[in-house]
Amino acid sequence: MTERMTGMSPPVYLGMPLDPPDPVPGCPICARAARTRSRAQERGFLSAVTDANVRIRRHPHDSARPAL
Repeated sequence: MTERMTGMSPPVYLGMPLDPPDPVPGCPICARAARTRSRAQERGFLSAVTDANVRIRRHPHDSARPAL
């Protein structure tokens, strides 16, 4: 049986945000994501900025780097 919580949960501690990733030179997918990120930053669309950062970070560029 589950116990009923009668108090507050302990605080959540978050680390520092990651620095924006650098696009890989010569990669058209990274270049497009970097342009999208730049336009989103100018307009204040932080969710789109995050999406572009994730796309750049996770885009596989060679067989040595695993696709996430």
